[in-house]
Amino acid sequence: MAQVVLEKVTKIYPGNVKAVNGVSLEIRDQEFVVLVGPSGCGKSTTLRMVAGLEEISEGTIRIGDRVVNDIPPKDRDIAMVFQNYALYPHMTVYKNMAFGLKLRGEPRAEIDRKVREAAKLLGIEGLLDRKPKALSGGQRQRVAVGRAIVRTPKAFLFDEPLSNLDAKLRVEMRAELKRLHRRLATTTIYVTHDQEEAMTLGDRVVVMKDGVVQQAAAPLTIYDYPANRFVAGFVGTPPMNFLDGKIMGENGHLYFCKGTARLRLPKRLHRCLAGREGMPMVLGVRPEGLSDTAEGRFAGEENVLTATVQVTEFLGDKMDVFAQTPDHDRLVCRVDARRPLQEGARVLLHVNMDQVHLFEPGDQGVNVSLTNVGDRASAA
Repeated sequence: MAQVVLEKVTKIYPGNVKAVNGVSLEIRDQEFVVLVGPSGCGKSTTLRMVAGLEEISEGTIRIGDRVVNDIPPKDRDIAMVFQNYALYPHMTVYKNMAFGLKLRGEPRAEIDRKVREAAKLLGIEGLLDRKPKALSGGQRQRVAVGRAIVRTPKAFLFDEPLSNLDAKLRVEMRAELKRLHRRLATTTIYVTHDQEEAMTLGDRVVVMKDGVVQQAAAPLTIYDYPANRFVAGFVGTPPMNFLDGKIMGENGHLYFCKGTARLRLPKRLHRCLAGREGMPMVLGVRPEGLSDTAEGRFAGEENVLTATVQVTEFLGDKMDVFAQTPDHDRLVCRVDARRPLQEGARVLLHVNMDQVHLFEPGDQGVNVSLTNVGDRASAA
């Protein structure tokens, strides 16, 4: 077991294209860290540099107490599981799992013990004599994981391992990987584009965009205290609602104003908004922070947005309501699925001001609301 440390790691491709730009990250011993972000954000390139499959342009990578910049992949004592499983089609499951141990010259009896123990752990004892073409996608993925487990490496690296599976099997395999990590307690770096997968698997989530780490923190911290507008919009399903407006002051109160909307901001935000009156700002609120008036969660007419229901999506006991305000803002709120809300109906949406965030303008505008929550938002 070992920690993995990246110090200002950069990858530059021909044409001065920076795929990864100055990433510094410490994955603690036995920690499960998930790198997540949109396609092209640099997460897989970062993982491949840790594995030694991509050369580093700048920076340092340590695995345990060794700098591994110039150490070939086979000597880094890591095991990698790929998206396409990368199994040898002409070998049985047993031989696929045993192959790496055989190359290392381990005794035959030890190889057999390790393979059978891993097969039992993964529930594939009955598949050891089959070849990959006779396996389902989920079974192939278990074999690929088993091949990594038998090596007892210092770190596991997973590159989008569940993306080829159907939705039901992805959920099952997520739970399986979580269980395996708790049992094996091996340092793990996992790459995915699926933010739901990241939030359910990771001890810590690292959100990336354009080769840069936007935020690294525990899943709940990422959700409750996003560092900037990109993180707020990327993490969460449906994503956070955003309103462009201005901060206005009146009679000792601060308001967020957008067209006909006038939302009174709580006192907790006054300090971080000092000197910003009259300035443009972006207000963010998650779908669960909006409530239609029929639910009666908030009294009075303050902090209300008038909207028209456009689409409703049923999700079992909950329903996502997509609505549009007179100022052409599209909002989504999550309510009880039994609410009698019809498409085309006029609704009043109450905003829970205790759950709002305020961002500076721009796609990656900083969350100024975090001034008073300090290290909760950036606990890496």
